[in-house]
Amino acid sequence: MFSSWARIAPSLLLLSAQWASAIPTAELDERELDARQEDNHWVATWTSMPQLVEPNNMPPSQFTNGGVFRDATIRQTLHLSIGAERLRIQISNTFGGSDLPITAASIALAAGNKAGVAGIDAATLKPLTFRNGSASIVIPRGQVAYTDPIDFSVGPQTNIAVSLYSQQGQSGSSITGHPGSRTTSHMQSGNRVSAGALSGGANTKHWYFLSAVEAWKPKDHSAFVILGDSITDGRGSTDDGNNRWPDLLIARMQKEGITHIGINNQAAGGNTVLSGGLGPTLLTRYKRDALQVAGVKYVMIFIGVNDIGGGGTDSGSQNSIATRLQSAFQQIARECKAAGIKTVGGTITQFTGSGQSYSNPTREQTRVKVNEWILNSGTFDATVDFAKIIGDPANRAQLARQFDGGDHLHPNVAGFQAMADGFPLNFFRAFNGTG
Repeated sequence: MFSSWARIAPSLLLLSAQWASAIPTAELDERELDARQEDNHWVATWTSMPQLVEPNNMPPSQFTNGGVFRDATIRQTLHLSIGAERLRIQISNTFGGSDLPITAASIALAAGNKAGVAGIDAATLKPLTFRNGSASIVIPRGQVAYTDPIDFSVGPQTNIAVSLYSQQGQSGSSITGHPGSRTTSHMQSGNRVSAGALSGGANTKHWYFLSAVEAWKPKDHSAFVILGDSITDGRGSTDDGNNRWPDLLIARMQKEGITHIGINNQAAGGNTVLSGGLGPTLLTRYKRDALQVAGVKYVMIFIGVNDIGGGGTDSGSQNSIATRLQSAFQQIARECKAAGIKTVGGTITQFTGSGQSYSNPTREQTRVKVNEWILNSGTFDATVDFAKIIGDPANRAQLARQFDGGDHLHPNVAGFQAMADGFPLNFFRAFNGTG
């Protein structure tokens, strides 16, 4: 049988070569492109944790009369982590009380590659479409929608401007957004999605509706999701400065050649793990905000200060909080492991000091107890001792003076830089084999 195959094989190879040579070069190039595309997948390069917008964080009154953003355009800048040649954008109506009509949308590079600006690089302006080419879409209540994929070249750490226009506006007062954007959004009456700059309207430091930007990348690219609270959301950072600690980690990773991992901030001010707080609790959102993020391979849990600080000061309440936090972290880590996702736990940072409402010796004991468990339980694939990195060496219950944002709870920009510098990049190298 082998000798027969040996006689036939050269003829088959010749026929194969002749068949291939008969295919036009353009068709071969297209097939090669298709083959390469099959090796790609969507990877989140920017996210914003969606939540119900509180009344005091709604758009200015002139953009809520008769419907939210009725006959109005909103332009928002987003700081991407990794670059791409092809993008798609997720728009969320998760917490909307009614359908969300989008009449027109566009994307462009932000003017000067700056955050929070009203202007764009007009040469890069492109319309966004939905459902295979439609200029408009109505997103049902409680749902999300994606734009069509668009060829749009961006480098790492690029600021893009996304403009949305709604002729009808969203009825009611329940809308989806992210209040703690620390980034200026601009709005103006009429359809201004193609305008070089918005002016004469209003601005606010909140994001609305936009929840993710995804990049079409090779399979060796992946996403890192950070689940957190106001410390990760950037309380204490500079407005329009993109100097939250995850932003500074992006810059460090790019500088050190780790360019295949998108960093995604899934944190919100006042957020808790167990109950209460602002926005959906971590236990009710981690599947959406971590496990279901496009291309996720790594998840960090760095949250819990609001559970401890918002709990009673008696030992019974605090012991219960400690136990329940540990159980919650175990649950999330276990589900991540089952999905093939590597986890990293961050220790809860300090909140002791004069005038800080969380400051209390019993709560401090809980913080220390939970942190010892994070570092030593083996629940996570890796840990980061943020409390040590920005804590006062002379008084471990307090933030170091040079890193204290002033309220003894939130770090300042120097503290965020120390956190980014102290993050162990070997975590990515150990579980990826590259970088």
